Amino acid sequence: MFKSLQNPLSLSARLLLAALFIPAGISKLTAFAGTVSYISSAGLPLPHVAAALALAVEIIGGVALVLGARTRLAAMALAFFTLVASYFFHNYWAVPQDQQFVQQLLFFKNIAVAGGLLGIAAWGAGAWSLDSKREAVAS
Repeated sequence: MFKSLQNPLSLSARLLLAALFIPAGISKLTAFAGTVSYISSAGLPLPHVAAALALAVEIIGGVALVLGARTRLAAMALAFFTLVASYFFHNYWAVPQDQQFVQQLLFFKNIAVAGGLLGIAAWGAGAWSLDSKREAVAS
């Protein structure tokens, strides 16, 4: 039974993960100054460059997941981005106790998202993807 669900589940996983990244990237693009300010508040260097990089990774990586194009690379890049962002922006260990619960929740949500992305990187996009079509043509 699960073999017959592999392709729809793979597509669903890609779409659900992309639903997190594409809107976040578009939000960073449409509110670029606010994004730069937020990155500056975390004390990171080159906040303009970091904001541009973040929105590019989220939008391009998210679209790649939707299409199933260079999916393993996109998933690895998004997983790395998510882990780095979690460390700097959801550092629950460094905030006042009354703020720790929400930051800890967001941190571990992102850890789980990174885990899902690493699963996609390990297993690929599935047959319903541009990667699969490209592999079929190359064979």
